[in-house]
Amino acid sequence: MLIDTQPFLTKIDGMDYDEIDLKILAAIQEDSRLSNAELARRLNLSPPATHARMRKLEDAGVIKKYVTLLDRDKLGFDLLCFIHIRMHVHELNSLESFQRHVLSLEQVLECHHLTGQYDYVLKVALRNRQDLQDFVRTSLVPLRGVAQITTSVLLEEVKSTPVLPINHVKMDK
Repeated sequence: MLIDTQPFLTKIDGMDYDEIDLKILAAIQEDSRLSNAELARRLNLSPPATHARMRKLEDAGVIKKYVTLLDRDKLGFDLLCFIHIRMHVHELNSLESFQRHVLSLEQVLECHHLTGQYDYVLKVALRNRQDLQDFVRTSLVPLRGVAQITTSVLLEEVKSTPVLPINHVKMDK
């Protein structure tokens, strides 16, 4: 009887990943401050092997960067808004100009270009209603090409996570 000892692999964006790579990603998503030694211990690998795998994931761009998540409420950013933008025209120059402007706005946490009723949705962190009014009046209303601005204010954050569902990646067998 022949036993297959090769690990199960999955190909993502042209790169091969095995279950250990996915376990590394799951672990560092939960705590990016894990030391290489602790991560190696948890995965039952040597520290050099763990470091090599981490380096491979970084070099491939799977790990984009390491960040610290701050508590927005404790820092006084009590107002989280979703601002929907509809553009007058969809010419490339107009869209690129809008996107460049949005990239310069530190209050904007996320900006997504959409299909459907609106062209963009911005996720914006502000301190209060006055900040919202000032932001819309000074940062959005004057922009050429903006046809409509609709703001929704967050009442309750039911779920917010930066963690991707790594456990749902299918391994080829």
